[in-house]
Amino acid sequence: MEEQPGGVVDEVCDPRELLELMRAGDQGAVLAVLDRMGTADEVLAFSRLPEDARGELLLLMGPERAADLIQALPEPLASDAFEALEPADAARILERMPSNEQADVIGELDDDDAGAIIGHLSEEDAHEMRRLVAYPDDVAGGLMVTEYLSYAVNARVAEVIEDLGTNAEEYAHYDIQYAYVTDEHGGLVGVLRMRDLLLAPRNKPLRDVMIPSPVSVGDHDPLERLVRFFDENRFFGVPVLDDTGALCGVVHRVAVETAVAEHGDRMYLSAQGIVGGEELRSMPLLLRARRRLSWLSVNIVLNMVAASVIAMHQDTLEAVIALAVFLPIISDMSGCSGNQAVAVSMRELTLGVVRPTEIARTVLAEVSVGLINGLVLGLLLGVVALVWKGNPYLGMVVGGALMLNTVVAVVIGGAVPLVLKRAKVDPAIAAGPILTTVTDMCGFFIVLTFASSMLSRLT
Repeated sequence: MEEQPGGVVDEVCDPRELLELMRAGDQGAVLAVLDRMGTADEVLAFSRLPEDARGELLLLMGPERAADLIQALPEPLASDAFEALEPADAARILERMPSNEQADVIGELDDDDAGAIIGHLSEEDAHEMRRLVAYPDDVAGGLMVTEYLSYAVNARVAEVIEDLGTNAEEYAHYDIQYAYVTDEHGGLVGVLRMRDLLLAPRNKPLRDVMIPSPVSVGDHDPLERLVRFFDENRFFGVPVLDDTGALCGVVHRVAVETAVAEHGDRMYLSAQGIVGGEELRSMPLLLRARRRLSWLSVNIVLNMVAASVIAMHQDTLEAVIALAVFLPIISDMSGCSGNQAVAVSMRELTLGVVRPTEIARTVLAEVSVGLINGLVLGLLLGVVALVWKGNPYLGMVVGGALMLNTVVAVVIGGAVPLVLKRAKVDPAIAAGPILTTVTDMCGFFIVLTFASSMLSRLT
């Protein structure tokens, strides 16, 4: 195969072949090519198509198959694809997706595009969609599906079995492990296992077959609460209740696991300076450049502040040129220690095992680790300096500076995410630059101040 601008393209998912067939209007051939691909190949080929061709491919695939592809795409790519479609076409695809996936895609669109697509749904579906989109992504309501089985507590087994047979085609798309039993107000009163239902006498009421008083979560329960729930319970899903106690959806374990993974990816990208926590190279060039520059431009200013500390001690650095070798080592090692503390704080915040107000507790825990690790690292670096230059005072300066700066780094790294979270600032974006600047400034200041006080013994 020839190398394309986007890299070498596998023969199985060559977008050029798809594009040629699409331009020729040969739907049968397009579908035949797609039949040779797995889901991953379809996603790759779709992402390599020109933007104006992506909507065309979705139409050629048909609503059912297009819905499967949309669910496999990264959210930014899926939302871009929907924006390229006419609202009526987008609505037909949307109708064939699970409710939580529908809400994710619609939530990524601007208000005008989202409103136009929702306007082509039935009144009932449109109302449901607006309700789901109103939930944040990281709460139970934003992760739940509304495709579940629910029956009145006074219904009999025969009625439920008849309903399952009558609506088998519709229910085939549901991820069914249980059915739920509700009272006259829609409140959850029991869970019905399919095995118990099928083996029960047909004239029995559901109240005699169900498991009463089932566990549940609230629709505004955060992701960390859901993570703890599924860690403690080996369930495939959990019913979700609204503020009135009425059953409104089901959160599946896999949805929570996916949300945790996506949250981790966004945090990692944010920590690396990708503003918004999401970037694909299929996004517009200027958007990608602007998002990166918004972080880099701040970072260069902060680094200039750190560099000013070196300028203040220029005479000391010129007198003891060996210090220039150790400055980046002290800065880098302290930064690594601080980043470990940042990672632990971010993880604990995600899991809900630390509150943003528990700064003192976090600092005390990090000081202990920082003293131990700082002492070990400082001794190692001091020995290296001694062996290299044969000057014990140089070893004391660089070793002592690394030890103290390690303590500073882990304290800052542990505390800053909590402080930022409390101030309602995304800690994934801001913690990195703050940590880097502070550890660099402190490291440079400590080592150069120590060196200045011992200058006569270092030269």
